[in-house]
Amino acid sequence: MLIHPQFDPIAISIGPLAVRWYGLMYLAGFVAFLWLGKRRATAQPWHGMSGQDVDDLLFYGVLGVILGGRLGQVLFYEPGYYLAHPLEILAVWKGGMAFHGGMLGVFVAMALWGRKAGRTFFQVTDFIAPLVPLGLTAGRIGNFINGELWGRAADPGLPWAMVFPNVDSLPRHPSPLYQAAGEGLLLFLVLWLFSARQRAVGAVSGMFMVGYGVLRFAAEYFREPDHGIFGLSYVVSMGQWLSLPMVLFGLWLLLKKPASR
Repeated sequence: MLIHPQFDPIAISIGPLAVRWYGLMYLAGFVAFLWLGKRRATAQPWHGMSGQDVDDLLFYGVLGVILGGRLGQVLFYEPGYYLAHPLEILAVWKGGMAFHGGMLGVFVAMALWGRKAGRTFFQVTDFIAPLVPLGLTAGRIGNFINGELWGRAADPGLPWAMVFPNVDSLPRHPSPLYQAAGEGLLLFLVLWLFSARQRAVGAVSGMFMVGYGVLRFAAEYFREPDHGIFGLSYVVSMGQWLSLPMVLFGLWLLLKKPASR
């Protein structure tokens, strides 16, 4: 049985300045977005994106991820805690970012950029969808380093069952690593291959919604459920409730008849 290493959340400390691993993981995700986006813009000219467009998309996306992700954590998962500790809402460096909130924040940011650039919403999201999963991978690794979002109790005979000493002495699933592999690496591979040729507008976005929603729904069976606004549930967790509309909307995007040109 493995023991969580209890990493020091601070990666580098220079005087009063402390750089946390969680922040570095987000930085790695943003760098991956930039690198992959410029490759995609060059290799797939049908998107009509330039290198400057990718830079702008990253700027808008960073704002959407941080603001939406934090608000999602506050409103969806821990409203009681943050109501009692309102100043903690600003402490994003301590962790606590909800993917579904971040996704909604990015949607708003992409809609604003698309309006400015003269692009439709799905033209923009089809371009960025394959650039997101590696950032999700980095974020989940950050969760693991922080020793948060631990898994449900596991069979002690499971070779990779892990005790999180900051929680209790029970063997648990290392669910952040499951999510890094599924919603991160696997989803990246699926989307990168699916988007390698030109698709109907909305199709790549739909594949992202279905892929993430299904993989997140499955991962929730191994992750300790969050309380959330619907209460603690071992039947349908908060993450699963939020993933269901993603899957349904994604299926609609994939199956709808393409608009005539």
